[in-house]
Amino acid sequence: MEQEDVFFSKSEYIETASGNKVSRKSVLCGSQNIVLNGKTIIKADCIIRGDLANIRIGRLCVIDSGSVIRPPFKKFSKGVAFFPLHIGDHVFIEEGSVVAAAKVGSFVHIGKNCVIGRRSVLKDCCKILDGTVLAPETVVPPFTVFGGSPGRCVGELPECTQEVMADATRSYYQHFIASPVKAKK
Repeated sequence: MEQEDVFFSKSEYIETASGNKVSRKSVLCGSQNIVLNGKTIIKADCIIRGDLANIRIGRLCVIDSGSVIRPPFKKFSKGVAFFPLHIGDHVFIEEGSVVAAAKVGSFVHIGKNCVIGRRSVLKDCCKILDGTVLAPETVVPPFTVFGGSPGRCVGELPECTQEVMADATRSYYQHFIASPVKAKK
């Protein structure tokens, strides 16, 4: 199945030298602490909280509209500490999801309206179904499908998941193109 072209207005996105496409309608707090490794798409109404701790996002990731990426925290008797968040390569986070994980591996698909609990670890090649709520400190093993509220293992993924996710994110990036500008007469 061929990916359909997704058009965006060139005036609504900032394209960096490394190919990142960031919506002007997204909110990047503490941008000096946010690292995008290249060819990552951040759509409108996303919030990335780099002001709390460092956030590193790998290559060819897609963060869909309305998603919130924030570093995990831990409460101590003397206050709260935030920890860095690392998201691997070829990760697709669908719209409306909130991610407060300690680590999201590579080749991961997070569905729509998910809540990834603080300090959770999503290993490489896993999938979180739409509407899933993962409890804090959940570890999602490789090649598993988690779903439900609270999230639990509901299936397994094939060994080709790495290639499938790499193809999906690469294809999405290639088909995420600026709207053609009509010539004025």
